[in-house]
Amino acid sequence: MPNSSTQEVIITWATPVFFALIALELLVARWRGRRVYHASDAINSLGLGVISQIVAVFSKLLTLGIYAWCVAHLALFALPADAWWVWVSALLLYDFFYYWLHRAGHEVNILWAAHVVHHQSEDYNLSTALRQTGSGVLLGWIFYLPMALLGYPLQVFVVVALIDLLYQFWVHTELVGRLGWFDRVFCSPSNHRAHHAVNDRYLDKNYGGILILWDRLFGSFVEENDDDPPIYGTRAPLRSWNPLWANAEVYWATLKDAWHARRWRDKLLVWIKPPGWRPADVAARFPKPAFDIQRERYSPPLPAALVVYGVVQFALLLGMGVHFLDLAKRLPASGLLAYAGFLLLSLAALGVLMEGRRTGFWLELARLAATAMLALAMDGWFAMTQPTVSFAIAAVYVLGAAVLVALDRWPVRSTDSELRTL
Repeated sequence: MPNSSTQEVIITWATPVFFALIALELLVARWRGRRVYHASDAINSLGLGVISQIVAVFSKLLTLGIYAWCVAHLALFALPADAWWVWVSALLLYDFFYYWLHRAGHEVNILWAAHVVHHQSEDYNLSTALRQTGSGVLLGWIFYLPMALLGYPLQVFVVVALIDLLYQFWVHTELVGRLGWFDRVFCSPSNHRAHHAVNDRYLDKNYGGILILWDRLFGSFVEENDDDPPIYGTRAPLRSWNPLWANAEVYWATLKDAWHARRWRDKLLVWIKPPGWRPADVAARFPKPAFDIQRERYSPPLPAALVVYGVVQFALLLGMGVHFLDLAKRLPASGLLAYAGFLLLSLAALGVLMEGRRTGFWLELARLAATAMLALAMDGWFAMTQPTVSFAIAAVYVLGAAVLVALDRWPVRSTDSELRTL
């Protein structure tokens, strides 16, 4: 029967399909004369997707372990995994509980701190679908425990969760318009565009994963309006390409507010109140700028050649990320942790570089040198024993360092921005 290993295999094999569809979306957008991708934003989104999968390798012991224990010891019924009605009802129940998790992720600050990652992009495209949180595992699993208590087998839960997740990929696009009756029943591109918008009209609406019927039933539905086109992002913009900071920013802001709050009650409330709520004394002493929907998008100017460099380096890291997932069952925990740490720090260094900051140059140069030395010192890159692989990796990253140093002398011109590359 399907299990968590099957889920990993499916996600791994689905990755090329995701990227093929992203390429198709980019081509169709160009054919229509539209620009829906910006390189740094897309790299940031995809990097956050890589991080979420890295975290999932370690977190499944918590999430699936707790679920399996509850099914074995607390389930009210022993539901058969080979009955069609179990699968259909499981998918409906999972989507129902997903609706409430998703809604709570917009209404409870500590849950928003995890979910905000998915909303930070100021673009709306298929790469946004892969922009997932690395900290959702902390509390998100609680919402699905009723399925374990009802007796839905672990293998059923794993597969319907994957179906619900994969379905939501295609709705993250601006290139698919209204779909008539489909929009009234299912989560669709039109419905989900409204969900990602920061316009007053659309704020905190359309939470459904597969079915939009939950929103219609519980009063959280809004229809996309052509007279008020969605503007994407968050009301407190991230303004960074560092994926580690993207995961931490709301936690850090909330922690600071809790620290500054004078009343102990407020120190707790700041975590469970809706996003944006701040104790009166904290808001007075540490004011934040008002939300401006007309704000300029975050896009530090970069030489076009440096953008190409970033895309190539991210592609290499993406390949390593797939390799990491393939090793998840075979590499010792210490090796997996070391590999995960390398990938996280590498993605962060590349993100800071794409911000156009001088610190990013030195971090990236150090990353390239460390990667080359690590490949040679390990006599094989994480479970790869062929010496040629070590030398090839070292050579690629030495070449990358040489290119980076050359690009450091490349002047940034106002017309030489990444906005002209995609």
